[in-house]
Amino acid sequence: MLPAMSQSELRRRGMTAALVPAVAAAVLLGLHLAAGAASSTGASRTDAYPLTNGKIAHWAVVLNPVAAHAMPSVGSKVVAKLDLMTGDNTQNIVLVLDGVDLGPSHTWYRVRLPILPNNSTGWVPAGSLGTLYTVHTHLYVNRETQTLTLKRDGRPIFTTRVGVGKPYWPTPAGEFYIRDKLMHMGDAFYGPVAFGTSARSETLTDWPGGGFVGVHGTSLPGIIPGHVSHGCVRLVNSAILKLASLMGVGTPLTIT
Repeated sequence: MLPAMSQSELRRRGMTAALVPAVAAAVLLGLHLAAGAASSTGASRTDAYPLTNGKIAHWAVVLNPVAAHAMPSVGSKVVAKLDLMTGDNTQNIVLVLDGVDLGPSHTWYRVRLPILPNNSTGWVPAGSLGTLYTVHTHLYVNRETQTLTLKRDGRPIFTTRVGVGKPYWPTPAGEFYIRDKLMHMGDAFYGPVAFGTSARSETLTDWPGGGFVGVHGTSLPGIIPGHVSHGCVRLVNSAILKLASLMGVGTPLTIT
């Protein structure tokens, strides 16, 4: 477990790697508004820091229903609402991308949102989230090569072939995260383990609850690799069991 950290603490932990341009732009926009908020509340400075990069990431439980805003301010546009539970009846979590300190006890986090359009993010007050947990894994799925790779601290530790969505039911591309892990689903179609992700299909998906893309096993190993699903990522059962032993919830997911 890892509590909210200051920028200086993050630097000591190696978390101040350069942000990609799109992320940097979003953070700067947020900081522009945050600076005004800090001034109006008497805060003397604004302290911003990244919490997720290519080697390390942070996630947190949603403690109470909360609105996610376009900027780190309650006066900004509401872009989504986060509930306590997922459609799989598991505790709702979010991937925490960045933080901004508007004062000693006034922090906002930019989180990845499990909504359409995919790749959406929003800002939530830190008090609505639980303790920040750290993960060192990052999952990559390449739809063209139909390959899945898990990295730890930026280094590949597991690779396998997968099945992905058919052209008319495509697996969406983008940046997502692993939301939950389900065991013993009682349906051989999903294999022995199924991971729910924040990715959403704009057409169909075979993930329970409708719209969400999963990473799971299969009762039909002979169809892998290939374009075989309604959008989910399918692995042979031996591979999903191996992946489950190496990867936990909160892991970032990149689909290309």
